[in-house]
Amino acid sequence: MLRTLFLLLAAVLPIAAFELPANSTQCVTGTAKDWNSSTVTLNAYEKRGGTWVKTSGPWQGRLGKSGLVWGLGLHPLPAGAKVKSEGDWRAPAGVFRIGGAWGIHEKIQKHPKLPYRQVTSRDLWVEDPASPHYNKHLILNHDPATAWEKKAQMKQDDYPHSLKMFIAHNAVPKITAGAGSSIFFHIWRGGGTKPTAGCTTMEEKKLRELIAWIDPGKQPVYVLLPEAEYEGKKAAWKLP
Repeated sequence: MLRTLFLLLAAVLPIAAFELPANSTQCVTGTAKDWNSSTVTLNAYEKRGGTWVKTSGPWQGRLGKSGLVWGLGLHPLPAGAKVKSEGDWRAPAGVFRIGGAWGIHEKIQKHPKLPYRQVTSRDLWVEDPASPHYNKHLILNHDPATAWEKKAQMKQDDYPHSLKMFIAHNAVPKITAGAGSSIFFHIWRGGGTKPTAGCTTMEEKKLRELIAWIDPGKQPVYVLLPEAEYEGKKAAWKLP
């Protein structure tokens, strides 16, 4: 009897809807024209007195060469949704926490609580789905020697990757092998003329401003969606 009653209640009571975390008071939004667009419009917001207030934007950025696809983050996935996979050249869509920063510079302008690591040749970010370190930062106790180690090096002769901030797609504590790795905000290529493999890129000046603005104590999140999806979920998800 009790089991039957429980099932009946479950059928008629609404399931709690997703919304941005209540303790998140900083939000970066990215909206693309559609799922196949590699161009994004970015804005930054802070919640003041319970209301989202724009603090910066809009400014332009670039996304994956093939557009967007649902990623693994804080948001629920639509039933039957296609999800990002390693090497699909798509940026992960959804709601994601924003992590620490990495770069080649000795110092950067940032909030005191934002972790920053000046990378060396021993810093790796693992994109190999077969590795137990997949989508994790790994520090070697020796100089890179194998092709695998050298391929995963964060310090490359590649200026667009000289400064970056982590977008927590498919991240700790739950990482799915092969569901996409190494998703960051970083400097765009060719003055914004080139798309990415899945990251969100922008001009260096805007990236530095964004990193300096992020306050980990405000539980910042990144919302990346096609325009129609954003408008359709704005009220329910309590988006800016």
